[in-house]
Amino acid sequence: MDYVCHFRREVLAFEAAVRRAAAADAAPLVPSCPAWSVSDLVTHLGGVQRFVTHLIRERIQEPPDTIGNLIARTPSATMDLGFLQLPEDIEGWPMPEDAPNRGPVPASLVDWFTDGSSALESLFRSRGPAEPVWTWSRERTTGFWLRMQTIEAAVHRWDAENAIGTAQPVEAELAAAAVGQNFEVLAPARRAWTQAPPGSGECLRFRQTDGAGDWRVRFDGADVLLDRGSGPCDVELAGTASDLLLFLWQRLPADRLDEVKGDRDLLERYFVLVPPV
Repeated sequence: MDYVCHFRREVLAFEAAVRRAAAADAAPLVPSCPAWSVSDLVTHLGGVQRFVTHLIRERIQEPPDTIGNLIARTPSATMDLGFLQLPEDIEGWPMPEDAPNRGPVPASLVDWFTDGSSALESLFRSRGPAEPVWTWSRERTTGFWLRMQTIEAAVHRWDAENAIGTAQPVEAELAAAAVGQNFEVLAPARRAWTQAPPGSGECLRFRQTDGAGDWRVRFDGADVLLDRGSGPCDVELAGTASDLLLFLWQRLPADRLDEVKGDRDLLERYFVLVPPV
């Protein structure tokens, strides 16, 4: 899969959505991120992308500031934010502590995002996916960041479009890959970060209706076990790859999926076992 092309498409669509939002007198709220307006969403994604750019550009191998990848949410007063490359004039820009910021979306904020996403895309094109770099995962490569930042851009593009009207689905190939990445990488990480309770054999199956994707996931103690088997499970969810991804990221309720069979109470348990961060 050409993740760079997916990344470019998603960040351009995100930019288009937030520029539409910038035409309004006030920044729209983001229903799928209740604590944020569109301005806060731009600040978050732009900050994360510039943080990743800093890691890759400087070939950082050791863990940076532990909250570095969350700088747009809870910045530290002692943290060096030079990598954000903020312009001199940030009047009217959203402050994280004031979220949701309802003032008009500053055009300079959108320009800052665009410059940052372009710089990250250039790095993704010029650096090999196997090039070593620090990540929060066991996989310490530029390719890891390319996959994760493409997925994050796609989800937040959906957030931005949803805030101003009708959001377009995530492209099926990318969404299916993101569902697999969710179970293989994100779910175990979120469980570790939040000290989630141990699993007791809960088993869910996610079946893609617009492709061949089929994921059977079971929670056993601290482990998230994924296989492609067709054995029994407690609940089965069927939907497009985009809808499954958006459900897993808590953007869509289960009622928006094509089909849910089995123990529906387990759907709430899933987000206890895999808490949001």
